Amino acid sequence: MSFLNAEWRKLILANYEIDPSILKSYLPYKTEIDTWQNRCYVSLVGFMFKNTKMLGMKIPFHINFEEVNLRFYVRFKHHDKWKRGVVFIKEIVPKPAITLVANTLYKEHYETQKMRHSWDIKPDQQHIKYEWNKNNLWQHFSVDADTNELSIDEGSEAEFITEHYWGYSKIKKNKTYEYEVTHPKWNHYHINDYNIDVDFALNYGDDFKMLTTLNPISVMLAEGSEITVESKRTI
Repeated sequence: MSFLNAEWRKLILANYEIDPSILKSYLPYKTEIDTWQNRCYVSLVGFMFKNTKMLGMKIPFHINFEEVNLRFYVRFKHHDKWKRGVVFIKEIVPKPAITLVANTLYKEHYETQKMRHSWDIKPDQQHIKYEWNKNNLWQHFSVDADTNELSIDEGSEAEFITEHYWGYSKIKKNKTYEYEVTHPKWNHYHINDYNIDVDFALNYGDDFKMLTTLNPISVMLAEGSEITVESKRTI
């Protein structure tokens, strides 16, 4: 049985190029930075959890909720094959039970904050927005996009960003947790405009303060799908 079953829907992904040396202290044991066309990325990601079940059970008031995270991309060589995964700097959710379970069992970096979202979907356009409150300051990012779903091209930046199926958590200098995330290949939407109003230093520390004034290389809106998070193992 999967540890978690859910849907991830309407994922906004704002992708920034960053100096890989900044990420060195966050890199889990035996993983290395994964790049696309020699670019090192971090992504600000916002989406909705839908129909969430933990160990097959729905927990009241923890079924549908927002998440915003900041993540970067790594790879791990296992039996001469590369596994491509992500490492989370921080994940923000509005539900304290999610924070407690994820931080206790998976040693992730969840934080509980007030959150809200809006989906304004019309026949030919959609406005998707995610917000959270940090120190009484509302942070937000949003996109305006078409409504026709597009496939993600093989070998594209969009494929690199969305096709990482493993999570890695730094536990100690010589210990890492690994877990698998399963989902089909996602479709995405053409972006017409976006707005990002986030204090990255406030939310993620001084290592990422430059992102506050840095324009992302790309911004995506992926439709998402059903997903599973499998049980962890130790590396």
